[in-house]
Amino acid sequence: MGIRPFTYEDGAEFAARARESKDLHHPWLFPPTTAQAYTAYAGRLIEDPSKAGFLVCEKSDGAIGGFININNIVEGGFRSGALGYGAFAHAAGRGLMREGLDLVVRYAFGPLRLHRLEINVQPRNAASIALARGCGFRLEGFSPKMLFVDGAWRDHERWAITTEMITRSGPR
Repeated sequence: MGIRPFTYEDGAEFAARARESKDLHHPWLFPPTTAQAYTAYAGRLIEDPSKAGFLVCEKSDGAIGGFININNIVEGGFRSGALGYGAFAHAAGRGLMREGLDLVVRYAFGPLRLHRLEINVQPRNAASIALARGCGFRLEGFSPKMLFVDGAWRDHERWAITTEMITRSGPR
């Protein structure tokens, strides 16, 4: 398993994986399911310096197993970013996303020089909460009606990790 940046050439595979994974993703997230929608989505991740997008890929054949994005990257005194992610159905439950998230955290705290990453998760999304917890994120709070998802304002738990938390626990 490894991570790599989004490219425009990944559109057909990404969109097909997203279509295959609609039941897994609903009602939590809605990744692009057409090549055209993927191009717009990937363009924001590729061209906007306040974002960084990564595909989680299997080493054996390079198949895309999921995606992890760092959004709202802020430099200066804040040095923070907000994570969003999703596994594709064929890769769910195999540990790929945990490995991928660990790699993205290391990248964020290394080359990107961020200090803090945050994940906002709907309280009933047990798989996403387990991933955040398993990668060392701590629960910091609850935000009622924080994000507009699937036609309504949804409550979210806030999970975060800082560079100090990684340093204290040692390398994963």
